[in-house]
Parts: sequence; structure tokens; C-alpha cells
Amino acid sequence: MPLTDTYTQSDQPEGVPPLDLTGERTLPDVPEENYWYRRHLAVYEWIAQRVGGLAVADLACGEGYGSAVLADRAAEVIAVDANPEAFEHARARYGSANLTFRRGLVESFEDERDAIVFLQTIEHIQDPDSLLEGFARSAPVAYISTPNLLTLAPEGAEKSDNPWHIREYRLEEYRALLEPHYSRVEIFGLAHAGKLKWHELALSLGWDRIHAGLGITGPFYDRFTPSIAATDFRLSNHDLESALDFIAVCHV
Repeated sequence: MPLTDTYTQSDQPEGVPPLDLTGERTLPDVPEENYWYRRHLAVYEWIAQRVGGLAVADLACGEGYGSAVLADRAAEVIAVDANPEAFEHARARYGSANLTFRRGLVESFEDERDAIVFLQTIEHIQDPDSLLEGFARSAPVAYISTPNLLTLAPEGAEKSDNPWHIREYRLEEYRALLEPHYSRVEIFGLAHAGKLKWHELALSLGWDRIHAGLGITGPFYDRFTPSIAATDFRLSNHDLESALDFIAVCHV
């Protein structure tokens, strides 16, 4: 969504240029963005458990935090992003012996890998079928995620107001996109857990009216949002229609 305020990363290591929050990518070290950062981080951590010892490509890697999470378990990670500021930041902040950052278009990636990771980006792609064909040539398994149209967009809308999203998917639309390119597609859903599940319950009981009426909206969320952790999200293969995001594990 377009941002009305400008937020910039704080407390970066010496020599690491901070990034601005644009609405196109999520960032750590921005308290106001913590919900979205942890929502993405939970998926990276889940995938990292499954790519131990493998050669991995993290395509459209953004700020680079997820690539670093993968590199904690993978034998080698190549992380690719087209944005020059994100590339310089990621290379300066997260470089390690088994993690290499490249600046380039994901459509041009042709290296052979054991696994491809491509999170929250396919909704930005003009020709996803051609991209998926390339993924299937490069790696026997791909982890591909996208937001659930039904929980992202207003009820009845065909798309959210995110200006960078070309197409957003319902569950069966997402299956129909992926299955022609892979022999087996498993889809998991991301949902709230922990304190976020309690927050959902509070909202259902009228919490929005209460905090607004008491005039504590700002102070409450100034504390609550930075406190959200990756453990406040969970992945499962149940109740997918109400998932926040779909995470597909695609096998050639």
C-alpha cells in the first residue's frame, strides 16, 4: 500500500546504508513495520528448516534478512534482487562465506540449484508462467508464496489497492497457476498465533471501539506492534481459504 509517512531503518551496523520503507518490500529495524517483517520472517524460518545442506537461490531477496536466515542452514545461498539500494545494503550487512548477493532480474536467473525460494513476489510478475518454467529447469523444488486475495483485498474486490501487485490469487487460482509446471504442489497457509490470535479475539469483541474511545490507540500499538514475534504466526495445511498467505512447496 502507498505510504503517507517515510520510515527509515534505524541502528544499522557501521558502513551499512539504511533503507527507506517504500511499501514494496518489508524491512527489519523499522518498529512500525514489525508486523509485516515478522510475518515474512516466520516463512523464511520455516523454509530454512527444510533446506539444510542444500544449494539455494533466494530470488527477489529484498533487504537480505531472509537470505541470511536461509544461509544459517543451507550449504550455499545465492540471493538476487534488482534494486540497487537493496543490493548494496544486503551485501554490506549480510555477507558471509556461504551467502552471495547478486543484482539482477529474477527472470534472468538460470543457475542450477537444489531449491529456489521466491516469496511474496509472484503477484508482481507480468508473465508468471514463463518464470515458473525457468524455476522448474533450475531446481527440483521451489518454495513460492503469495498473499491470499480473500484476506488481503476488501470483500468482493478482485485486487487490493497495492499498486505494485499485478495479480492476486484465490487458493484455487494459485493451484491452477502452479500445477502445470510441477508434478506435485503442496500448499500451506500462514495464520495468526500467539498474541496475534488474542488480538483477533479482542477485535471481534469490540477492541477497536474501546481503544479509540479511551484515546489510547497510539500508545497501545506503539508497544504492541514492536512486540510481535515470528512465533506469533503459524503455518499449516488446514483452513487454507482463510490464510493470510499461501506458501507452495513445488516439486518437479
